[in-house]
Order: sequence, then structure tokens, then C-alpha cells
Amino acid sequence: MQRRLLFLLNPHAGVQTGKPLSEIIQQKCHSERVAFEICNSSADGNYEWLRKKIVQEHFTDVVIAGGDGTISAIASSILDLNIPIGIIPRGSGNGLALAAGISKNPYNALDVIFKGNASFVDAFTINNQFSCMLSGIGFDAQVAHDFDKQHKRGFWKYTQLTVKNLFGVKTYPFKISSPANNLEAEAYFVSVANSNQFGNHFTIAPKASLHDGLLDVVVVEKANFILLLLRVIWHIRFGTFTQNFKKRFGITYFQTDVLRIENPMNAPFHIDGDGKKTAALFNVKVIPSAYRLLMP
Repeated sequence: MQRRLLFLLNPHAGVQTGKPLSEIIQQKCHSERVAFEICNSSADGNYEWLRKKIVQEHFTDVVIAGGDGTISAIASSILDLNIPIGIIPRGSGNGLALAAGISKNPYNALDVIFKGNASFVDAFTINNQFSCMLSGIGFDAQVAHDFDKQHKRGFWKYTQLTVKNLFGVKTYPFKISSPANNLEAEAYFVSVANSNQFGNHFTIAPKASLHDGLLDVVVVEKANFILLLLRVIWHIRFGTFTQNFKKRFGITYFQTDVLRIENPMNAPFHIDGDGKKTAALFNVKVIPSAYRLLMP
């Protein structure tokens, strides 16, 4: 079957430099003699039009040029179509792409797409909302909400907001339960991850796999903040968190396929880096082999 690629570009994702991505895509598709179309992604996250377009115009692959939030919104809208999804990383963090081994270089990312190797990867729901990579409650979610309000995007803006929020950081009470573990904690944040990182090579869950049927839960608890901060940054950067519900330096890390998080103080919440409305209770469940991702 002749491939027909639909490219969806988020014009507001990350910081774009060099030759316009649309030109790179056109050149590559013409050289590969592959039918294609380029559209912009939806600012409002509504992709009902996309489902109709894929079916009616017989597209074989969808390629998303954007960040984790855009990928999450599009993937959740077309799960049942069982169509391979490709990524050209254009976000501020690109956690899913980096976890999958997809280069931020658009030429290399396109090479992966044209090789056409699609593998099933997991996802999860949190209060019935889809997440392709990582969701969190607490400090990192507050940064995500602040980032959503910015006109200027990119890694350095995200870093600036992170540092700014550190000066007012606080803990929240959580009750966290899974079939094997129960925990009550005053924590700075709780992360639920399918990917092994926040993005930009900062590893939040070193054991996380995109296709093991498990979620990785990381709880950063109240402790001497300066020491904790230095230790957390070190462990996140180099992916050296302890495993299997063993505490070290105020960090708890375990794996599960279902999870319940009580959030009585309504700590802020994000899904795949996009700030969302919070809740007093979160029910989390993995979706094994949720969709097919074009990977190296």
C-alpha cells in the first residue's frame, strides 16, 4: 500500500530556527516520492476534523511536529484508528521523543518516519484524561501553568519559570495508593510517568519503559529543601533514583499499573506539560499498547 503522510505542525511550539520545517518536509517527501499534506495543529485541541480527514482521504500515517502536549492531544483523538504516529520534536522538552530515541534534528526525525518502523507503546489515563508521557501534581504543574501563559517559549523560558517558582515552593498533603503500596506524604510534587524523563534529558523515572505495561510513580517529599533540591537535580539529571518503593533523600519511587492519589489541598495539575484543572482525587490507569509510534 502506498504511504500517504499527513503532517501536523504546531506553529507555536518551542523556539524555531533555521529553514522552515514545511520546506524540509516538502523536500524530503518529494525526494522519497511519497504523497503528503501539511496542516496546522488545532489551537483548541479539537481534532474531530482530523479523524474525518484521515478516514476520508486515506492517510496511512500521521506525523506530529510539536511538543508533548500537542502529541498527547492528537494521539488521544485518533487512538481507535490504529494509524502509525511519527514525531518531529518541536516542543520545549520533547520528553516522549527523547525517550523513544527520536532526534530533535528534523532531518534525522524524518529519516525515522520514512523507515516506517512502528512499535506499540503504552499510555495512561488520569481521571479519564489521556496522557502519552508524564503527568504531575504540585510544583512541576505550577511551572506548567505559568509556562502556558507565556508568549515566549523554549527551554530557557521554562528554566526561568522553574527557578522563579523555587523561591515560593511549598509542599502539599497526598495520600497515594496502589495494589502493592500505600503512602501518606507532604510532598513538593508527585509525577506519574510512562516516559523516563521530563524532557531535555532530565530523567525523572529511570526504569520507565514505553511498553512495559507499568507506570512509574515518583514522590519528592518534604525535607531540608536546599539539600533535597541539590540531590533531586542530581538524580533527575543522571537517572539514579532508587527503586521499588525505597526512600532516599526524600524521594519515593515505585511502579504500578493502577494508582489512586488523594489531593485534598487541590495542588496544581498538568498532563504532558500542559496545565489542567486540578481535582481532589485522581484515578490513574495504564493503557497497554495504546498506539503505534514510529521509532528508530
